[in-house]
Amino acid sequence: MAIPRTRPGNYPAILSYGFRPFFLVGSLYAGGAILFWLPLLHGYLETSSLFAPVDWHVHEMLFGYVAAVVTGFLLTAIPNWTGRLPVQGLPLLGLVVLWLAGRLAVFFSAEIGWLAAALFDCAFLAAVAAAAGIEIVAGRNWRNLKVLVPVLVLLAANLLFHLESHYSGVSDYGRRLGIAAAIVLIMVIGGRIIPSFTRNWLVRENPGRLPIPFDRLDTVAIVVSALALALWTFLPDAAVSGVALLLAAFLNALRLARWAGDRTTRDPLVLILHLAYAFVPLGLLLTGLTAFAPGAIMPAAGIHALGAGAIGTMTLAVMVRATLGHTGQELRAGKGARVIFGAIIIAALARIAAAFADAPDLLTHFSACAWAAAFLGYAVLYGPALFRPRIRG
Repeated sequence: MAIPRTRPGNYPAILSYGFRPFFLVGSLYAGGAILFWLPLLHGYLETSSLFAPVDWHVHEMLFGYVAAVVTGFLLTAIPNWTGRLPVQGLPLLGLVVLWLAGRLAVFFSAEIGWLAAALFDCAFLAAVAAAAGIEIVAGRNWRNLKVLVPVLVLLAANLLFHLESHYSGVSDYGRRLGIAAAIVLIMVIGGRIIPSFTRNWLVRENPGRLPIPFDRLDTVAIVVSALALALWTFLPDAAVSGVALLLAAFLNALRLARWAGDRTTRDPLVLILHLAYAFVPLGLLLTGLTAFAPGAIMPAAGIHALGAGAIGTMTLAVMVRATLGHTGQELRAGKGARVIFGAIIIAALARIAAAFADAPDLLTHFSACAWAAAFLGYAVLYGPALFRPRIRG
């Protein structure tokens, strides 16, 4: 008999699968936090956080919104890998409450102390790693244990962020390590889903050249990129880091070119995955060039190509696709989806351009508004479906 996709229970549909609550809170937080940060940055609002406004912004994007979306994806993907029932009901609610507790702890860290805030905040990713590991091991799905490595690195980055902020007043290593963990996760997961979804669509809709299956080049690209990002984390200005990042950019561009993305222009739901991944080599390129031309290329250009570009666009693309598929809707990007895809691309490009502008405030504000429109737009378009049972038939 086929394993039921969910266990019958007296809980609402929003708690039946990990993507439902975490995509919702992740999207609302991504959009709301960026709109809160703009007046915070200019001194019109205040938090009770020990973090400076820029550090609060970076931390909550990485360990608030990104951590929520990664959790939603993993808790939804793991049952497909293992054949086991998903984490749902009270255990899933417990994870959501733990995530919310972390956000409140960071916001009120000046009141509760940095150590208590760090413990509450880091407890969430520790619990996610434990829950995912238990399910993978119980399902004897050993090959997928490697996806826990970026999650554990993200946890380590969060802890390092808190320690740095408390003891030195800056969070340089923690923020770079957090970005590196998210990008490696995109390389690993994106390397699976982008060629797979592209192949499925091309076979059905546009026969011809297909994506090249995962091979040694993909492995080399991921390993080289992980090493390059590790060097950048701890030696951001060193020439060896710049060379490694440029090599990683080339390998990821070559990897992307093999996935036949140019043949998917008729389906925005597939095309957006390729556009999202294109920000990976762009971000690696800009970050690598920063080591050789620090005055001409500001670090913010590469960081936001990786952050707003690769991470922002890929998470939104995956959220839309997973929501459609797992709520029983047709896998098609309607007008609303195309609008929010356009908004996130515009947000990323505007933020990268702001790093080169003499007066960046206008572009930064425009980017923030486009970012908020993309993620709050997701919540408006797909939020109702997250509260309803899956459509049958």
